[in-house]
Amino acid sequence: MVAEPNKKLEDAYLSQQTFPILKENFIVISGCSGGGKSTLLSELASRGYTTVSEPGRQIVKEQLVIQGDALPWINLDKFLELALSRYLYLFNSQDDQKLTFFDRGIVDALQINSSQPRYFQEATKNFRYNSLVFLVPPWEEIFETDSERMHNFASAKQEFDELLIKYEKFGYEIVIVPKVSVEERVDFILNRLKFNN
Repeated sequence: MVAEPNKKLEDAYLSQQTFPILKENFIVISGCSGGGKSTLLSELASRGYTTVSEPGRQIVKEQLVIQGDALPWINLDKFLELALSRYLYLFNSQDDQKLTFFDRGIVDALQINSSQPRYFQEATKNFRYNSLVFLVPPWEEIFETDSERMHNFASAKQEFDELLIKYEKFGYEIVIVPKVSVEERVDFILNRLKFNN
């Protein structure tokens, strides 16, 4: 019999009677696509920190392989449903004693200019990360498109502006990550977290 990974951890979170669940050691790094989040997370991992990849890229890869339509440029609502489910799973299946950095968070699945089912907002309210959220801004010099990132730089800037609104709306304190080397970006984040604690 094969055990499900981290099932006990997930069950422990979900069996709590008190919501919201707040995990101060869960740190979100979000921002526009192409802003350098993945490189930043890789540097954190190389320094020994636990990192969690964003689910969006994996969903896109899977949908392309199976010829599915849950792609942000074909069926955004369906894509976001899958993304929300994975964000929740990732939140509830991590070791809650370790400092953990997430490439995007539950808030990223919200839409501000279109209606969504109520449970998107309920998920955002009930599963809370550290109050500091680090956003990488649009950075044209490093922006690239690929098979999982189909939008242009103007769309990336719009995405960033919407993230500012969403994270502020749900009570997070936004820290803009400076446009410097990846090592300096990581140092900036770690120093800001020390200052906050």
